[in-house]
Amino acid sequence: MSNNLYVGNLTFDTSTADLESLFATHGEVSKAQVITDRDSGRSRGFGFVEMATAEAAQAAIDALDGHNVDGRPLTVNVAKQRSR
Repeated sequence: MSNNLYVGNLTFDTSTADLESLFATHGEVSKAQVITDRDSGRSRGFGFVEMATAEAAQAAIDALDGHNVDGRPLTVNVAKQRSR
C-alpha cells in the first residue's frame, strides 16, 4: 500500500498546517500539502498527505474518511499515481 493519501472535500480555509496537524494524530506525517490555484492562490479544496508508514496511512484512512471537519465530510483514500 502507498503511503501517499488524497484528501478531498476540504474547506477553502484549510491550510497545509491544519492538514498536517489533523493527520499527525494518526501517525508520523512526512509531507502535507493543500493544492492551490496557481492564478489566485486560493485552495482548490483538496490536498495530499504522505504518511511515514503504510500502517499510519491505513490508520488515517480508517479514522478520517467520512470524518466531519468544519462541517464537511472528508474523502480520504490512497492517492492514484499521476500519469504524465
